[in-house]
Amino acid sequence: MKKQKNFIFKCSNCGHEEPKWLGRCPECGEWNTLIETASSDSAAGASRGRHAKTPYSYPLSSVDPQESVRISSGIAEFDRVLGGGIMKRATILVGGEPGIGKSTLLLQAAAAVRTQGRVLYISGEESAGQVRMRADRLGIMDRDERGGDRIEICCVSALEDIKIVLEAVRPVVIIVDSAQTLHTDMAGLTPGTVNQMKYCSWEMISWAKEHDAALFLVAHVTKDGAIAGPKTLEHMVDAVLYFEQNDGDCRFLRAAKNRFGSVDEIGIFTMGEKGLSTVEDPSLLFLVSREGELPSGVATAAVLEGSRALLVEIQALTAPAKGAVSRVFSDRVDQARVSRIAAILEKHLNLRLSDQDLYINVAGGIRITEVGVDLAIAAALYSARTDVPLPVKTAIAGELSLAGEVRPLRRLAGRVKAGKSLGFETFIGPASDEANMDLTAVKDIKSAIRTLFAPSSDHA
Repeated sequence: MKKQKNFIFKCSNCGHEEPKWLGRCPECGEWNTLIETASSDSAAGASRGRHAKTPYSYPLSSVDPQESVRISSGIAEFDRVLGGGIMKRATILVGGEPGIGKSTLLLQAAAAVRTQGRVLYISGEESAGQVRMRADRLGIMDRDERGGDRIEICCVSALEDIKIVLEAVRPVVIIVDSAQTLHTDMAGLTPGTVNQMKYCSWEMISWAKEHDAALFLVAHVTKDGAIAGPKTLEHMVDAVLYFEQNDGDCRFLRAAKNRFGSVDEIGIFTMGEKGLSTVEDPSLLFLVSREGELPSGVATAAVLEGSRALLVEIQALTAPAKGAVSRVFSDRVDQARVSRIAAILEKHLNLRLSDQDLYINVAGGIRITEVGVDLAIAAALYSARTDVPLPVKTAIAGELSLAGEVRPLRRLAGRVKAGKSLGFETFIGPASDEANMDLTAVKDIKSAIRTLFAPSSDHA
C-alpha cells in the first residue's frame, strides 16, 4: 500500500512550520506567507540515505594537514586576498555593487583553474550566450587549447536540477551566480527569501565539501554595501570577499572573513577592455604628481594593507562651521578617527578646530583603516588650518594616543623602504629598534609638528 503524504504549512519568509494554515506567521509576523508544502518524509529519507554510514571519530594527529591543497586562480591579487590560492573544500562568498566585475573576476579565475579539472559555472541571471560573449571578450576561449572545453555552464536555478548536473560533471570549482537565484520547493515557492538562501546555500556547501570542490557564491548587496540576505550565510561560508570601486576604473577586493588567510590583505585591479588586470605598483595610483611645493593640507602617509606597504596622499580642508556644531566629512577614513585626531591637536597644540568643518579625503579612493595613518592626518589638518604646506618628499607614519604620544608601528622598516623606493627623502615616524633605517624619530605630536613645520610651528 502506498504511503500517503502528509502536508504542512511553511512560511516562505522565515521557514517556520505549522500543522494548519494561519493568516500570519507567528515567528516572523508576516501576513499570507504560510504555503502548503509536502511533508519532509521523502527528504528525510533521502537525507538518511546520504548519511547511512556509521559516524566515527579519529585522532586529530592522524589528519593530513596537506589534504586541503590550494589551487592558483591565475590572478596574483586574487590569490593574495584568498591567502595564497583557492583552497579545496572552501566556500567563498563574493559581494559587490552591480557591474563592478564579480562575474568577470570569477570567469577569469575559471580560465586558469580549468587546467586542474572541470569548472561548473551556474548562471541564474544570465543566459549561456551572454556568458560566452563575456568569455570571448576576455579572450578566455583562446588561452589554453588543452583546457578549452573544461568550463561547463548550466543556466538553471532549481536546486534539484543543479545537483543532477553536479553529479554528472564532478567539478573542482563551482561558481554560482548568484546565491539569490537558487530555489527549491522544500524551502517555499518564492525564490530569494531568507529561507531559500539558507537552505539552498547549505546544500551547495555540503556537496562541495563532500566532493573536494571549491564553491564560489556571488551575492547581491544592499544600498549600504552589505551582502543582502541572512547574516547566517556569512557564518556558513569560509571566506567573505567584498568588491569595492573608487571614482575611476580601480577596484579593491577585501576579505571581511577568511578562515584560510589574513583579512588585512587587499587586492587592487583595474578594469579594461580585456577584463580585470592586476596593478603592479599600487602606490602610483594614490600619489599625485606635482612640481614645486605641496599645497597646504596635503600629507603623504605610509600605511600597511596586509603584507604590503603603500604610500597614499591624505588631503585635508578646514572651513568655518556653517552652524553651531562643527562637522566631519570623510568617506575613506573613519569619521570618529578624524574627530579624535582633531581633539588631540586642539588639546596639545592649542590649535582651534572646534569651530571648523573638517574635510578628509584619500587620493585614489582607497579606504584606509590602519592606525599608522593618524600622524599624517594630524599633519594634514595642521597644514590646512594654518595654511602652511608640508615639506616635499616627506612621508609620515605613526599612531597617536590620546596623550599626544606617537606610538610604535609594526613593520616600520618596510614602510621606510617603500618610501625611499618612490623617491621620498625624509621619513617621519616613531622611534624603532629596527636597524638600518633612515628615519627621523618623533616621540609626540608636538615634536612631530615642530619637525615638519619648523620654523613655522609657532602657528600652534
